[in-house]
Amino acid sequence: MSNKKQIRVGLIGTGLMGRIHTNGYKRMEDFFPDYEYVPVLQACCSRREEKAKAFAEQWGYASYETDWRKVLERDDIDAVDICTPNDKHAEIAIAAAKAGKMILCEKPLARTVEEAEGMLKAVEEAGVKNTVWYNYRRIPAVTLAKNIVASGKLGKIFHYRANFLQDWTISPDLPQGGDALWRLDVAAAGSGVTGDLLAHCIDTAMWINGGIKDVSAMTETFIKERVHQGTGEKKAVGIDDACTFQCHFDNGSLGLFEATRYARGHKALYTFEINGEHASIRWDLHDLTRLEYFDHDDEGIVRGWRSIHVTDGDHPYMDRWWIPGTSIGYEHSFIHQVADFFHSLQTGEACHPTFRDAFETQKVCEAVINSANERAWKDTGVDWVEKV
Repeated sequence: MSNKKQIRVGLIGTGLMGRIHTNGYKRMEDFFPDYEYVPVLQACCSRREEKAKAFAEQWGYASYETDWRKVLERDDIDAVDICTPNDKHAEIAIAAAKAGKMILCEKPLARTVEEAEGMLKAVEEAGVKNTVWYNYRRIPAVTLAKNIVASGKLGKIFHYRANFLQDWTISPDLPQGGDALWRLDVAAAGSGVTGDLLAHCIDTAMWINGGIKDVSAMTETFIKERVHQGTGEKKAVGIDDACTFQCHFDNGSLGLFEATRYARGHKALYTFEINGEHASIRWDLHDLTRLEYFDHDDEGIVRGWRSIHVTDGDHPYMDRWWIPGTSIGYEHSFIHQVADFFHSLQTGEACHPTFRDAFETQKVCEAVINSANERAWKDTGVDWVEKV
């Protein structure tokens, strides 16, 4: 009989992210068999019983609920995974903390800084383990980029630039609101591309390059009205379809960020590039196992961008997977986050990004929106302390 410690998971929300997270739970023990703590799929929750029941049967949950409050009341639930639209994050997380549950929350942490602050206060007062699913940190090439910058190989950092481009909302006939389209409803989402896409870019940027001090932003909503699926009425669109902002980092470097859902031909183009005094690195989600690296110290006749295939056993996480030269994908970043969370239970360390880390990202997102609305530079108030 296994002597591993089981953590019984209650998943709240059975949409896309619920499926992705569940896949992470199911695969973790296969590839991290030496870890002391393991997830158990105890219950899933969806408002519609037929959906909750079908999800439980397909993915292997032992039970299901139709009210998230019932999940928190259960003594056989140790950890709660919040995969709901953003407007439910705060209420569920605060109640889960009061119930003494560990919490894994989808990003962004909340719709506003005020909501996020309440969530942070709740988890810290309760002393419960917590993390936020900023999964791109766990792509091996991105983790390698973090390690290279931390090693000092780039020297003083001058520039950080990132973009996240999609094209799925261009049609004016696309409605807002509802199960699949809540990201277009400002009441549910809080913002558009800023909270959905740029939050990822901001989290990665501050993890690699340190805190963001201030921002100057512009946003645009290209289609001003859409039919709401819930009511059938045409109403004003409150989200940002596109956002660009510039910023100063605490280390003196400059940042340039762009996100849009109106870049025809791009489904999920997430890239970043970092320029330092000695070297530069860049990464592209579409070629996620590669990190490009330029070192000015190379001899002139061979100096140029090199492509590092991040698949060797000494690269981050890759010793858990296949033979060198073969690839992993998007889903593996979530498996890595599950593994890191469960390993943190063993070591007693925090699993970053924590609610406190994600609270700092929320500050930047809100400063970006306020800057765009007021057409002025805005201080973020970020106090970035994460060192891992």
